[in-house]
Amino acid sequence: MAGNLIFFPLLLLLHLHSTSSDPDPIQDFCIPDPGPSPILQTHLSTYPCKNPSNATAADFTFSGARSPSKPSPETGFAGLSVTPSLFPALHTLGMSFARADFEPGGVNPPHYHPRATETALVLEGKIYSGFVDSGGRLFAKVITKGEVMVFPKAMVHFQMNVGESPAAIFGSFNGENPGVVRVPATVFGAGIKEELLEKAFGLSRKEIERLERRFGSKEVEL
Repeated sequence: MAGNLIFFPLLLLLHLHSTSSDPDPIQDFCIPDPGPSPILQTHLSTYPCKNPSNATAADFTFSGARSPSKPSPETGFAGLSVTPSLFPALHTLGMSFARADFEPGGVNPPHYHPRATETALVLEGKIYSGFVDSGGRLFAKVITKGEVMVFPKAMVHFQMNVGESPAAIFGSFNGENPGVVRVPATVFGAGIKEELLEKAFGLSRKEIERLERRFGSKEVEL
């Protein structure tokens, strides 16, 4: 009897753990139906699903990533993130994707996705690509057209075009809203006290101020 009293709570805990992730869809798909409004809001779950009998192939097709975006003059990089808010057919499917374009020498600065793992396929060019694990170990190499690199969830990663021509990457995520935390902008653009940054990075006040001007301080006083 005592063994059963221990066994059943353990079984319950294991069940709760196994069901703690996002639930599987209970239907084939759910394209949000905004009704009369042509613009989808951020919270797609507030909309009912479009009647499946009214869905067409066009609902499941996205053409916005065919052409390269114009890279930033600062980084030589441009990224297009495609989530359900931009491509509603992705809603409830647990995935999203992105296109990244690089000028020669262009960089996608160190960043991470707190809610998804990413696989990055090189469409064109030569990309120095890598990530740093939680123990500080670097995994990096140059990958070329047709090669794929995976970035585990929440690991800081980066890319740089080391070729002499433009490069492009197609990234896919195992989450509808992977999120992105850009390390330089987060550290130097969030309004962290300058004294702390000086001591943490060994930079002068003048250097800190230059970086804050570049990344735009957003300090909020509490």
